[in-house]
Amino acid sequence: MKKRAAGFILIFLFVNPLFLRADAPLETVKRQVNKVLDVLRDPALKGKAGEEKKKAKIRSISEEMFDFLELSRRTLGPNWRKFNEVQQKEFIDLYKSILEDAYIDKIVAYRDEKVVFNDEKKLTGKTFEVRTTIVTKRADIPINYRVILEDGEWKVYDVVIEGVSLINNYRSQFREILLNNTPDALLDKLRKKVGKA
Repeated sequence: MKKRAAGFILIFLFVNPLFLRADAPLETVKRQVNKVLDVLRDPALKGKAGEEKKKAKIRSISEEMFDFLELSRRTLGPNWRKFNEVQQKEFIDLYKSILEDAYIDKIVAYRDEKVVFNDEKKLTGKTFEVRTTIVTKRADIPINYRVILEDGEWKVYDVVIEGVSLINNYRSQFREILLNNTPDALLDKLRKKVGKA
């Protein structure tokens, strides 16, 4: 009986190598989100100086949490191939800055709302969607994190806020620019937006 049980466990592990290499997607997202919440709740980080430290810590967590290469590739879609390697790297850096600028102030404005980690749903062989809800006094806001397994770790490659995908939102903007412009023209627009022109 023990041999049979051991055999089933070995088969399960070989068939499911994901479980050998990574936590469950929901647990990974929960751990990363809780790190951000710990920073936001830290009483030592008050006032203007504290706010800047909060932002720096959150940016550091986002580096661990997000797969910015995958996020960039999926956002540009087929247009990704129009960018050479140097342009792709610059796009990733600029896009990351734009996302941080767009969302960091909203994150820092957190006022101890409750985050509920609901469940995880398999999308493909190595992608899952982790469903969460932010419970506020006014409404419940669904936020879903789409994660991909890379090098044994789950990384976020898209965030869906109240049904709106981060990737889809930016993809349509970038596609419109690239319809009649070169990758360099898009990069120039992004540089101006982040103050690097």
